[in-house]
Amino acid sequence: MTTSSEIAQPVPDLKYDEHGLIPAIVQDDATGDILMLGYMNERSLAMTLEKQLVTFWSRSRQVYWTKGESSGNVLELVGIRKDCDVDALLVRAVPHGPTCHTGERSCFYRDLAEE
Repeated sequence: MTTSSEIAQPVPDLKYDEHGLIPAIVQDDATGDILMLGYMNERSLAMTLEKQLVTFWSRSRQVYWTKGESSGNVLELVGIRKDCDVDALLVRAVPHGPTCHTGERSCFYRDLAEE
């Protein structure tokens, strides 16, 4: 288990929401495809930077989770960009297997018009 002393320092200028979260869009570094959207807080961002594996805060379960910790389909960090308003992140990653829990490569596989 990672302790707080082992985790990199948080990025100071980011604008987190009232729950201490910031949206993190994950992009396949090789193809540019958008893979998923998750939420990070200061600690999950620091954990991502430290471990080089994309880690989020689960809003529903209220726990930290590293993508792929149970499936093995991790997202290996390449880099993180902040948007112009510093209230959203673009996480560039190398996916090791499907990103979506359904087995799809991306969570964005359904067209709105198909529903």
